[in-house]
Amino acid sequence: MSIRNALVSIAFAFSAAAIATHAHAQGSVEKAYKEGPCSEDLKKFCARTKAGDGRVAKCMADHFRELRPACQATVQAALDKRGAMAKACKAEAQKFCKGIRPGEGRILSCLKGRESDLGPACAAEFKRAFSDPTVAQ
Repeated sequence: MSIRNALVSIAFAFSAAAIATHAHAQGSVEKAYKEGPCSEDLKKFCARTKAGDGRVAKCMADHFRELRPACQATVQAALDKRGAMAKACKAEAQKFCKGIRPGEGRILSCLKGRESDLGPACAAEFKRAFSDPTVAQ
């Protein structure tokens, strides 16, 4: 697997993991998309998507080019934060979660369990990303 593919896998793992790991944030996530600039796009493209395990985020990303500009900006900002977290936590993911298959929240759960061991850059991005309800999904 190339480094780029590994980073993409890690980013998707973080993205898909947040609801499973932070289930309490679900109401905030739904509210952020339902009441924000993505409300119409969410209804149009992802109304039948079952919430959880990052499925809503994936659906929105899958329809990115079809979203209205304001919603694209919201989704892009969330993707950027997830990407920054994946990049900042790459070493920690490789160190603490080696051998864990990406997806369904496994890597994020692994890192969450080692939160006190995260380096300063990773810990800061981890905290920043999960303070945004559109990321914590």
